Amino acid sequence: MHKLFAFILLAAAAIPLFAQNNGAASASTDEPVVDKVIAIVGKNIVKLSDIENGYVPIRIRQGYDNAFENRCNILEGLLISKLLVHKGQIDSTDADISDESVAENVQYYMNAYEQQYGSKEAMRQATGYTYDELKDILGKMLRERMLSERVRAELTNSVKVTPHEVTEFFNKIPKDSIPTFEETYEIAEIVRKPDISEAERDRVKLELNKMRERVLSGNAQFSTLATLYSEDPGSAGKGGELGFFPRGYMVSEFEAAAFSLKPGEVSPVIETKFGFHIIQFIERRGNTVNCRHILMTPKVSSEDLLRNRMLLDSIAQEIRLGHTTFADAAMRYSDNANKIEGGKVTHPTSGGYQFTLDELKQLYPGIGFSQMDAGQVSNATAMKTEENKDAYRIVTVLRRNPEHKANLTDDYDRIYNAALQNAKQEKIYDWAQKTIKNTYIHIDDEFKNCSFKLKWVE
Repeated sequence: MHKLFAFILLAAAAIPLFAQNNGAASASTDEPVVDKVIAIVGKNIVKLSDIENGYVPIRIRQGYDNAFENRCNILEGLLISKLLVHKGQIDSTDADISDESVAENVQYYMNAYEQQYGSKEAMRQATGYTYDELKDILGKMLRERMLSERVRAELTNSVKVTPHEVTEFFNKIPKDSIPTFEETYEIAEIVRKPDISEAERDRVKLELNKMRERVLSGNAQFSTLATLYSEDPGSAGKGGELGFFPRGYMVSEFEAAAFSLKPGEVSPVIETKFGFHIIQFIERRGNTVNCRHILMTPKVSSEDLLRNRMLLDSIAQEIRLGHTTFADAAMRYSDNANKIEGGKVTHPTSGGYQFTLDELKQLYPGIGFSQMDAGQVSNATAMKTEENKDAYRIVTVLRRNPEHKANLTDDYDRIYNAALQNAKQEKIYDWAQKTIKNTYIHIDDEFKNCSFKLKWVE
């Protein structure tokens, strides 16, 4: 997902939606109950609504079964988080988290929420809080989260696991609890990105310069032109407005131009990997700015696209006939950086090479991977690059890993990561149990019958 226009889409999944202002879901119904403090760690509190925010997604998946147990598990996670915050406060680690960094992150998420709901009023109706109230609540949440994560990292950075410990970890999993991994694919690709002609580049720059002159002369509103002509679907409907963003969230050329402008000023035409832009500065708040922009992307000619499609189809046929290998063809013809690895595709999240069929359907629409055996090569299919430009690609299946029970031979990386995370969690548990003895802890009677992993109260 590219940084310029889609970065705020990532925020919506990062923090749970706020509970309604004055209550939380009850244990057996959706009727609201009065919120209350149900635990204290040092000087940090846990509220009933904090538990309900975590419980609602579980209830949606599982119904009301094990409701009390699930709430207890959520509460213990919150208690550990508050204990980490408490340590950070005592050690003055929280002083290392600047108000500026918190404010930047708050604005990042507020932009995401506003885009998700469509307006500040819709946000208020959905959450029960005004825009400013949400910012205040989110600021406190983010500061605590940043502090707890920093302390957790300090406590676990030195934790390592050896191959022997990975094996021991796996062998302790009950046989009937060993997970089954669905079929995965390892793939490679050859991508052709047709060049943009200078004439087309000049045409787009000329169009944007004409728009800029219309704005500067007072003959047109920037927001109107953005709505009519901008090719950024995320902002065109808002008159080109991007919302407040700090440094580091836009591509460098865009950011440099945006932060150099004065209120109302319109930039010259600038080029980024997404195309050409003009930017109008709206407002600065601290270290964040709000701007409008108009994006226009030079188009590849239909003739160049056809030539690249035909070239890829001929390359695919040469590979099928055994006249060359896919890896050699990738090195010679592909425009992607992964050509040096024979075109092998890396998973965007895990960093590994295995993809599920559902993931491939999302990333490579139009290619029937379920019908392809290892070594088969697809026909050329149209695609959009990360910069939203037209291109073509061919794809091959390097290997199909059938559905199987997890094992150390085929799934060592996954098992290693699980063993490492388990070791880090055990380190946190050991530290927490020792720290509890010297920390003020109070838990409401409603939750004192929880079967916690740690001994929180005497």
